[in-house]
Amino acid sequence: MNALDSFAASKLDALERAHLRRALVDTAREDGVWIVRDEKRLLSFSCNDYLNLTHHPKVKAAAIAAIEEHGAGAGASRLVTGNHPLFAELEARLAKLKETEAACIFGSGYLANAGIIPVLVGEGDLLLIDEFSHSCLWAGSQLSRANVQTFRHNDLSHVEELLSQGRGKHQQAMIVTDGVFSMDGDLAPLHELGALARTHNAWLMSDDAHGLGVLANGRGSVFASGTKAPVDLQMGTLSKALGSYGGYLCASRAVIDLIKTRARTLIYSTGLPPASVAAAMAALGIIETDPDLTARPLANAQAFTRALNLPLAQSPIVPIVIGDEVVALNAQKVLEREGFLVTAIRPPTVPAGTARLRVAFTAGHPMVEVERLASVIRQRILL
Repeated sequence: MNALDSFAASKLDALERAHLRRALVDTAREDGVWIVRDEKRLLSFSCNDYLNLTHHPKVKAAAIAAIEEHGAGAGASRLVTGNHPLFAELEARLAKLKETEAACIFGSGYLANAGIIPVLVGEGDLLLIDEFSHSCLWAGSQLSRANVQTFRHNDLSHVEELLSQGRGKHQQAMIVTDGVFSMDGDLAPLHELGALARTHNAWLMSDDAHGLGVLANGRGSVFASGTKAPVDLQMGTLSKALGSYGGYLCASRAVIDLIKTRARTLIYSTGLPPASVAAAMAALGIIETDPDLTARPLANAQAFTRALNLPLAQSPIVPIVIGDEVVALNAQKVLEREGFLVTAIRPPTVPAGTARLRVAFTAGHPMVEVERLASVIRQRILL
């Protein structure tokens, strides 16, 4: 074994001993909710396809038609030869939905956050980030070379304290947070964070990956309270409720023009395939015209939390925090034997000591199965 292989093997052994090694498991998706794994058919509660649009006939037809007309790929970076006319149409649709002047689409949500943040803040600037923010927000923050400071989860007083202490020492300042937290399912206090940003001449950026399509008639977490929160930078993905692939930023025209000029993950990445763009637009059309569909994932999650006497779900994501990694993995196996896929989430995705089952609800989950899942968890997991 050479030195590199020895290094990798030792790392893997350490992860195995800590019950933190991960492995890809072949899983075939039949439709929006049913999957086949190890020759067993399971009802999945571990998918971010909240509206089951990956298999919607209109979405699939739009993707197929785009391939037939425009081919399988974009061919190059958007700034070279890859800026297909479909891109401008999708960006206009997103900006309208989010009530901003403009939008920019990226190859993925991770590429979006890794590219956006370093364009807007850098050395000599202050960046405050919620401790539970998604990994890609952390990646963008660290790439920015700004003074990155963590604030306690959804703790407005801590944000105020950090801004009061540090704002005057930095040229620019930005607050970064998830809109819907992907592992806890709770919402960020975007109105209050926006007010703090305004008071201290800072900017607020929220990641709405898990809010678009499922909150506020599909418009997302920025609109969840009934009125639009003052969020300068609305980022999100096309790969969850929209059932396609890619990421986006909605903001002012000036900001979007700057992003398109300077974001390295846009400049040096091939543009999205036309099929992904067309599928996302078809999904947006469904979201804009079917409020009952967009309300169903949250309704299913809230029925589940009521059945288990848990705090009422704020989003389609409900965590069952267990603590120990081995116990969480065993709980996953219990649910698989009952016909459910509910994946155990372990550190470093979540803090040490908070391994959990992350239950994600979609519009297509039958209520009888939601109730059965709650019953199994109550009787077999939450003893």
